[in-house]
Amino acid sequence: MQTQVAILGAGPAGLFLSHLLHLQGIDSIVIESRSREYVEGRLRAGVLEKGTVDALVEAGLGESLLREGLRHKEINFRFGGRNHTLDLDDLSGGRYVTVYGQQKVVKDIIAARMAAQGKILFETKAEEILGIETANPRVRIVTKNGEQQEISCELVAGCDGFHGISRETIPSSILKTFERVYPFAWLGILAEAPPIFNCVTNVYHEERGFALLSMRSRTLSRLYMQCDPNEKLEDWPDERIWDELERRLEGTEKCKLVRGPILNKGITPMRSFVAEPMSYRRLFLAGDSAHIVPPTGAKGMNLAMADIRVLAPAMIDYFKTGATRLLDAYSDTCLRRVWKVERFSWSVTSMTHNFPEESRFDRRMRSATLDYLTSSKASGTTFAENFVGLPLENSEVQDSERDPRTVML
Repeated sequence: MQTQVAILGAGPAGLFLSHLLHLQGIDSIVIESRSREYVEGRLRAGVLEKGTVDALVEAGLGESLLREGLRHKEINFRFGGRNHTLDLDDLSGGRYVTVYGQQKVVKDIIAARMAAQGKILFETKAEEILGIETANPRVRIVTKNGEQQEISCELVAGCDGFHGISRETIPSSILKTFERVYPFAWLGILAEAPPIFNCVTNVYHEERGFALLSMRSRTLSRLYMQCDPNEKLEDWPDERIWDELERRLEGTEKCKLVRGPILNKGITPMRSFVAEPMSYRRLFLAGDSAHIVPPTGAKGMNLAMADIRVLAPAMIDYFKTGATRLLDAYSDTCLRRVWKVERFSWSVTSMTHNFPEESRFDRRMRSATLDYLTSSKASGTTFAENFVGLPLENSEVQDSERDPRTVML
């Protein structure tokens, strides 16, 4: 098989890249190890930045998003038993976030690619990326029938997640990684129950830790709480989950969860991770293959989509004009924003979660930090600016400042 761009991974990043390239007449093949049903059904993020929404709409993918997405112009912080609201609309100059599940974004893009007869190889494993330093890289694959094939291409996009093969293809002498593993995890549920608040609510309880009240629709609640990373799901029957969530909501301002059927539950480990550089020769990393953020700030999918909003124009410019300037600058352009988003996600995680071996003083300082955040316009503005989404970076480093080993051949 032959194509212009081989894309590893049918998550939001890989699919969106394929769609944007198609709009410009550029051929691509998406390689995905899981089935279509699995990819369309896996629960992930659900809060979209304004820039992510605008990019999807501009690409013709916004029909369901605009119809079903819930615009949120506020965010709640509950601590000391009381709710405190930040007005995102006022603090960010009229911007907001939209609640729309990642699985819906994936379904929308897959439907568009299928309608355009796009090539998505489900249940196909990418085993090896070859010739990345040549003009014609190849991806060795194994189809769902066990047949071994190769895809020849000009560029490779590694959108295959944290455990994919793309990042490992960059020589160890070039690749640097930075990681922080957190001493807690999130126990999350999807429940058939109406949300009790009309916007995302971060909860901090000085003794019991963090909880998050979010939603996927007006009848579906997405709820999380901090737990030990070694917890087992079988130790958390439904009643215990609801009881613990309500304990973390205790306070002078009453609020009562609606206990509906739990449709899905899981435990998610927490880490911050960045790989540098995000490109090597004709390979370009995007999304979780290049960086991971803790879910506290709702940045995972948004950060992946921001990568593609930089990568797609760079690839289009290359195929239209032959120029490599934007591709050469891709890693540096993205990483400057990536580290700012990592900082935000780390800071929100740190100010809403209890850490082991902390003192009562440490936890009271956390409550004071939240009090300052929700009472100071300057602090609130900083949070709102980050939460609704930082602008894309357009700066490019000069050729003399760039490591020549990362520049495309």
